[in-house]
Order: sequence, then structure tokens, then C-alpha cells
Amino acid sequence: MPVLQRYLETIQFGTLQVFSNMVVVPLFTTLQSAIHYLTLQQALDQQKLKITELSESGSVPELKVANQGELPVLLLDGEELMGAKQNRVLNTTILLKPNSETVIPVSCTEQGRWGYSSREFSSSGHVLSHATRSKKSSAVYRSLQSGRGYTSDQGEVWQEIRQLSDSAQVASPTGAMRDVYESHAKPLSEYEQAFEWMPQQQGLLVIINGQVAGLDMVSQVEAYQQYHPKLLKSYAIEAMVKPETSVATPTLDLAIAFLKLATSGTIQSYASVGLGQDYRCEGPHFVGSALIVEEQVIHLAFFHLSGATENPSQMASYQQRRRFRNA
Repeated sequence: MPVLQRYLETIQFGTLQVFSNMVVVPLFTTLQSAIHYLTLQQALDQQKLKITELSESGSVPELKVANQGELPVLLLDGEELMGAKQNRVLNTTILLKPNSETVIPVSCTEQGRWGYSSREFSSSGHVLSHATRSKKSSAVYRSLQSGRGYTSDQGEVWQEIRQLSDSAQVASPTGAMRDVYESHAKPLSEYEQAFEWMPQQQGLLVIINGQVAGLDMVSQVEAYQQYHPKLLKSYAIEAMVKPETSVATPTLDLAIAFLKLATSGTIQSYASVGLGQDYRCEGPHFVGSALIVEEQVIHLAFFHLSGATENPSQMASYQQRRRFRNA
């Protein structure tokens, strides 16, 4: 897909940042989107967005969103909404049309509650952990391929949240993902301090225990700056619960190899829930998605599949063909 290929080729790497068993590579690009939009939090703060249950009785996999503003609003894949009958996360990235009402696909992140805590949703300030996002992305892709829309495997999402809670030794009365993050707010803040947003940064690539976990990029610097703490914590929460292993100091070679993987799989396009097209990518070692609107990449996310390893010969060959320069 030419637009996605060109975008990947513009990515520049910043200096590796290291804390505990996690490494962050800041990502930059020379491309700047001409499409202006508000983030979820901006739209809520400006009272331009109203998110509610689909009906009084509610529907677990769907919510209703009214964008009452003149600008599009970006809802990020995995971004958590809290309140109403139970907390949910977005199943895909959506750029809501201005002055529109949209039914959005979501997954539940609070299995033990089905009763109103508020009439409208707000932002929890969290994004689904990267490992769960990876599995959810694969499930959504399979659903799209079979013509069932942006549906996740809800049971798998609940299972992943339970496993994360167990690993983090958090007992939530309602099985809420948010409780895991809130219970580890202090150690997570140490990761935030170690991996602060860099000027002009538009994304991050994360390495945990010597293996690439995934990457996220957002089209506008200001928008990414707001999403940076959320996205960072979605990776850090996994790093915290994984035993630290003794590995060689990571280098940019891992990041270069992962971008090679990101260009190697099958790509299919689907009509987005909002503006643009939703591109789904999958290969033996990764799964990814990209929202593209008017030939511009709005959000890009790729995840290394659990248990998969990069092919060293691929990495060496790729390094000979193409070099990325540091930002």
C-alpha cells in the first residue's frame, strides 16, 4: 500500500531511552498531517463530545458517540472509556466526523459490573495493555475478514485482563482493568519520568526484555504529546509484571528489523467507522493497523506477536538495503 509504505520510510529514530527492563525509541517523521482534529480528552474538556450507552438497556459491544463540534475527534484503538454501565475500550481507531452521531465498536474492560455509575462516559486516562491490544487487533482483523465488522473476542479480552491482574497482584471487585493501573500508579509514574515526551516526537517503539513489543505513531505532534503518557503506560504495565531477563543492550537494529516486518505482511483495507479507511496488516511475526484519511496516516500501530522472533538474516539483509538516520 503506497501511502503506508511511504509513511514507514519517513520514520526517524531518536536516542534509545532505557529504564529497568524497558527501552523506548522515540519516533519522528518529516510528514505533518494537514487534517486537524481534537483528541478524546480535548473534545470532552470542551464539551464537544457525548458518549453514552446505545440504549437504556445498553449493548456491551457498542456505544453511541455524538460529536457536537466543528472538528473531527480522534478516538484511539485501546483507549478506555469509563462510566455508564461498565468500562469499555475502543476496538479500532476512529476519526469521528464533525457534527455527527456514530455507533462505535468497543470491548468491555470491567467484567463484574453491569449497572450505571454515570449517564455518560469519560476518559479513564488509560489505554489497554499492549499485549491485550495485540490479541484484540488480531481478533478484529479476523472479524473483518469474515464480514462481522469491528468485533473483538470479548472472552479473550477478559482473560488477558485477568492474567494481567494476577501478574500485578491486584484484586479488583469488578475485574476492572483500570484498577490494575491505579494500583500501580506510583511505579508507573517512574516509567513516565524515565521516558518523557521529546520535542516533535510523534510516536514510540518499545522493547521489553530485549524484544520489540510494538510501536504507535500519531499524525500530529500536539495530539501525540497528549497520548504519550497513556501509550507509554500501556507498554510499561506489561514490563512491570514481566521478570527482568539478562539480555544484551538493545540497539537500533531491533527497531530497524521490526519496521522491516511491518512492510512484509498482507494488507487489506476496510471502510472505517468514521472518516477514511482502516488498513489491517498481518504477518507471521506481527499484526498492525493504520487509519488513513485523505492519503494521510492518522494513527499507526504495530505489535510483535507473542512467541515470535525476528529472523536475523532478514535483519542483516534489510540493514544493507536501507539505513534509517537518527532524529
